[in-house]
Amino acid sequence: MKISDFKDKIVVITGAGSGIGRSTALAFARQGAHVVATDIAEQALMAVERDITALGARCLAQRVDVSNADDMRSFADRVRRDVGIPHVIVNNAGVAYLGRFIDSDLEHWRRLMDINVMGVVHGCHFFLPMMISAGGPRRMINVASSAANFPSPSMAAYAASKYAVAGFSEVLKMELSETGIGVITVCPGVINTPIAKPSGRNTAPTFTPEQIDRLQNYYASEGCSPDRVAEAIVRAARRGGDIVLVGPYARLVYHARRLSLRLARKLMLDGARRIGLF
Repeated sequence: MKISDFKDKIVVITGAGSGIGRSTALAFARQGAHVVATDIAEQALMAVERDITALGARCLAQRVDVSNADDMRSFADRVRRDVGIPHVIVNNAGVAYLGRFIDSDLEHWRRLMDINVMGVVHGCHFFLPMMISAGGPRRMINVASSAANFPSPSMAAYAASKYAVAGFSEVLKMELSETGIGVITVCPGVINTPIAKPSGRNTAPTFTPEQIDRLQNYYASEGCSPDRVAEAIVRAARRGGDIVLVGPYARLVYHARRLSLRLARKLMLDGARRIGLF
C-alpha cells in the first residue's frame, strides 16, 4: 500500500545527527512530516532539530542509545505518548570498524553488534506492536549496506552486522506480509559520510594513517552525498519497496554476486587493494 504523502505523518529516525540519518530527517521534514530524531551525539542532534524547525516542520529530538534496550523502550513509550504512533521508522544508527580480522580485538565486535544489529532489533521490537495495532500503511526501513550483498576485506565485523540486518529484514518481510507494515532494506554503496572518516576507536592498531587518508580521499572522490540516499528512502517509503540499492557500486555489487561469486570477490579484492584497505 502506498502512502500518499507525509504531511503530519510521524517519522522516527535513529542516528539522525549526521550522514544518512541527518539527510533523511531533513528530507522527510521537507515533505511536512513530524520528525522524531535520535542520536547519541547531543550537539549534532540539536543542530538537526534547529534545521528541521527552520523548515517549518515539527521535530522531537532525544538522545537515545539504540544499543540499550531500556533506552529504546522508554523512547518508544515517549513517542507514543507525546507524538503518536509512527508511520515510518528508519533504523539507521550504525558504526564501522576497519582492519583485518586477525589484527582486531573482540571488543569492537561486541560494539558493532550491539549498535548495528541490536539497534535495529530494538527499533523493530519496541515500535512494531503499536504500528501493527494502529493499522494502515506503515514502513519499517532498516539501513544495511552494500556490504550486506558482498563485503570488502578489512570490514569483517561491519559486514557481519550488515548481513545480519539484511537477513533479519527478510524474515520480517515474510512475517509481516499480511499486515500493512512494509519492511524495506536499504543498501547504500559508496556514500561520503562521517562513517568514512574513522577514528582510532574504529580502526585496528595496524591500520595506518596513510590507509585512512587514502580511504577518505576515495570516499570524497568516488562517493555520493547522503542526500541521494535520503531521497531514495523517501521514495521507497512512499511507494513501498523491498531492497533499495543506491549510490556508486551498489547495483554493481548486488548483480555481480548474483552472476558469479568469483567475479564479485575479485571486484572487491581489486577495489580494496586500490584504495589501500588490503
